[in-house]
Amino acid sequence: MRTNEKETAFQLILKMINRKSIRHNSMHCILLFVTVLLSFTLYSCHYVRPNVEKMELKQKTKDSLSYLYKYHYTLNTNFEVCSDSINLALLPVKDKFVTVHKDDRVVVAEFMIQPTDSVDSVWVKVARDQETQGWIHQSEVVDHFIPVDSISQFIYLFSHTHASYSLALVALVLLIFLFRIYRKKRLQLVYFNDINSVYPLLLCFLLAFSATTYETIQVFAAEAWKHYYFNPTLSPFKVPMILSIFLLSVWAFIIVFLASLEDLYRQLTFSAAFFYLVGLGACCIFCYFFFIYATAVYIGYPVLLLFFIILVKKINGRMRYKYRCGKCGALMADKGKCGACGAVNE
Repeated sequence: MRTNEKETAFQLILKMINRKSIRHNSMHCILLFVTVLLSFTLYSCHYVRPNVEKMELKQKTKDSLSYLYKYHYTLNTNFEVCSDSINLALLPVKDKFVTVHKDDRVVVAEFMIQPTDSVDSVWVKVARDQETQGWIHQSEVVDHFIPVDSISQFIYLFSHTHASYSLALVALVLLIFLFRIYRKKRLQLVYFNDINSVYPLLLCFLLAFSATTYETIQVFAAEAWKHYYFNPTLSPFKVPMILSIFLLSVWAFIIVFLASLEDLYRQLTFSAAFFYLVGLGACCIFCYFFFIYATAVYIGYPVLLLFFIILVKKINGRMRYKYRCGKCGALMADKGKCGACGAVNE
């Protein structure tokens, strides 16, 4: 017999919580969850703009910083054309254009204000090369160009194409297929016939939380997300609090995913672990899209709260297991016969 002598920091935090109160009174869970949600409103949801007038900088640098926080991109920003073709006006000549095509790389060269323009007073000059450059309305930039950064292109792929819908359809088909196998052969699936680990369910919750946070940003802090889209980063620092929470949840998802893999392949055979992993991936995708659309109509918040309560109850139940089997490593609440392999542990 061997015990869990080295406990993770996560387990130490859980021991600080009064288990009895969580088991018998879900109000503790509700208060903790509401505290996290209120943190969205207690902190700024916008990027802090520097006071360029008080800085000892060249005028061109001041203008560039002003453009960055006003339009979310600035001089020398690199874009890629995402439309089939775009006509750039050769101002000040009227009705004369130059064309750039899909996948062309351009750079922002200049901004210009036309107060008499009834469509959009702000014009942006972009250039592909010395011969191919022209002007376009600032409001049309986001529709026809995407930043060249890989994070921005990933966001564009799942926000402006049909890739996300295809992924959701594949996840739904997989869930139906695996659930049918589960009913016939008692296939192990997350939550229904779960392994002795809290990580898979926690993984689904983190993705649901990330989706809820993402949609909250879209609804309540759209400008902050637009700025992040043009200036992406994987660091949760120096971004508005709500974006920081979103990025932290993404990093937590990656860490918990690795922990889930370790638990999964230690407890199951390779074939069983493969089907479990496929089901877990389908569940995560389903959680993501469900909470994206549910949060848009404000249903996602109470459902996420219910999910949180279920997760805490499972964590609390798993803390009863103090031992591991000396033969197979399965978790055990007490010494004696292992339920997984039948070995007697004394």
